[in-house]
Amino acid sequence: MVQATGQHDMNQHPRMTATVHCAAVVAVAFAVTFVLALAGAQPAHAQKYPEKTIRYISPYPTGASQILALLVTEKLGAALGQAVYADFRPGAGGNIGLELAAKSPPDGYTLVQASASMTIGPSLYKKLPFNALRDFQAVSQTANVPNVLVIHPSVPAKTVSELVKVAKAQPGKLSYGSGGVGSSNHLASELFKSIAGISMIHVPYKGASIALTHILSGEIDVVTVTVPATIPFINSGKLRGLAVLNVARAPALPTVPTSKEAGYPDLLMDSWYGVMAPAGVRPDIIERLNSELRKIMHAPETLKQLNRVGIDAVTNTAAEFQAFFKADTERWAKVIKDANIRID
Repeated sequence: MVQATGQHDMNQHPRMTATVHCAAVVAVAFAVTFVLALAGAQPAHAQKYPEKTIRYISPYPTGASQILALLVTEKLGAALGQAVYADFRPGAGGNIGLELAAKSPPDGYTLVQASASMTIGPSLYKKLPFNALRDFQAVSQTANVPNVLVIHPSVPAKTVSELVKVAKAQPGKLSYGSGGVGSSNHLASELFKSIAGISMIHVPYKGASIALTHILSGEIDVVTVTVPATIPFINSGKLRGLAVLNVARAPALPTVPTSKEAGYPDLLMDSWYGVMAPAGVRPDIIERLNSELRKIMHAPETLKQLNRVGIDAVTNTAAEFQAFFKADTERWAKVIKDANIRID
């Protein structure tokens, strides 16, 4: 009875039927629009990465930096299934390449090889065209390159303590070289002077490799430089390695003590390297890159290659690298302020 009445009512009221049909159409249209809107919101996260060549900017063209840039680009490209090429942009203490990277689109297709120069620069330069903490996004560290304190064999010292005694007996007579004012090896030597309470003359060069050439010829007495650069000269006796400025001995220089073993535990200076991107890259891209880099850097073949030249593979999460970057910036700010070093 109820059913018959309902059917009769609907048939007797065509306007009501039209209204119901219209409402149904509207509901379906709304549902379709909603689904399409959701689909339209997804491409940014569902988009495949990478879909084109990735540029890897390296602000330094030589030494451990070059070794790492070429290694990372080759292996990262293979892991991602896309070409990754090294774009070497040296100059102005690395700031030319860093500025280029900072101003690149945050789309994951520009990466930059980060180094200690990025945490030193903010306190060293009066004005920079970028803010390292604000304009870059951490991906992962890749390596640490220990530094070693070396002297010319003509200096009458076989240990760090003996070198300190020589320096104190003749203040200002010994000279030390660096890759330029504000370079990592300049700051490492200033840190040594401060800790040991000694005076030495600073001789800056346009690059650590030039400083190394000059200590080999005996024109300067002391230099702090990366382990890979010194291995053949220490092993041949052309230079004397006094201490590796690291918490562990360098496998490539097993007979050279650490700074702690030499009696100066606070004399630590690693030339660290990592990968960063312009700030604002999608989290899923950062996560993908971080995952691939961690696998790459700890692969047996990679470790074998790096250990042979005195480089230690070091990786971490993006958050850990960002925290390290901030802490290192604060550390060098104090050293630079205490040594009154500034580049206008």
